[in-house]
Amino acid sequence: MKRLIILLLFAAGMIPCAFAQETEHVEVGAFVDYFGLSQTSTNFTGVGGRVAFLAYRELKFEGEMSYDFNQTFTENFSDGSGTVTTQRSDIRLLHGMVGPRLNLGRHRIQPFLTAKGGFINARFDAGPANASGFTSQVNNLRANNVIATFYPGGGVEGHIGPVGLRFDVGDEMYFSGGTHHNLRMAFGPFIRF
Repeated sequence: MKRLIILLLFAAGMIPCAFAQETEHVEVGAFVDYFGLSQTSTNFTGVGGRVAFLAYRELKFEGEMSYDFNQTFTENFSDGSGTVTTQRSDIRLLHGMVGPRLNLGRHRIQPFLTAKGGFINARFDAGPANASGFTSQVNNLRANNVIATFYPGGGVEGHIGPVGLRFDVGDEMYFSGGTHHNLRMAFGPFIRF
């Protein structure tokens, strides 16, 4: 009887350890992002979501998508005869990226490195920035301007139990007539399960 009680106590003591291992397999989060478009010197802000899956120990594979709300900037057009026309342009951006993330440690607060590839979709649209605008942009990805991107970056995340906060920063490069470097920052909560 003593052995059975000791075995049950040992098994009960191991349940929290097993559950703690389970909490690190999937991570889902939302974020607010900042994107500095170098080609037009325009600053964008938007919202996004990400999901990460444990690949091996400290290595996670994650995917994310963000939608940057419309930003208006002024463009000057010349017709070759010396006439310059000024036009206000409304541009929206849709970003989608996937790739590995390497956590540097297993503490409550830990730095990480990431390298992701994906796309950026630039769309000129004067309509309101709402859910239907986002849906329209996603539905028209194949018909619109989709440009390849590469994002090397890093950051820090901290968590208490399954809930945490994350900040990352990097260079979202897109390739259109050469390489264009763009500062990108994101901050937001996540849940691990």
